[in-house]
Amino acid sequence: MWVVVSYDVTTDTKEGRRRLRRVAQACKNYGQRVQKSVFECSVNEMQYEELIRKLLKEYKESEDSLRFYRIHEPRDRHVLEFGVNRTIDFSDPMIL
Repeated sequence: MWVVVSYDVTTDTKEGRRRLRRVAQACKNYGQRVQKSVFECSVNEMQYEELIRKLLKEYKESEDSLRFYRIHEPRDRHVLEFGVNRTIDFSDPMIL
């Protein structure tokens, strides 16, 4: 399944900047960054639940926000992209 994860982490303090790095790193482990605080992740149900648990452990409820959006398949019928597109389709053959 395709999931979009967006977050807003308060970075006024050193602790907040640390949380931001940890949230971003956790998201990188499951998908790719499409905007500064937005990731697209291709995960199965177990990975999805694991990602949610990891991010909930990192964020601070009173200061930060997290959003998870499930995208219906096929993805290309439900996602419109404009402008610079830096995403990589990892299901396509990779040419080096």
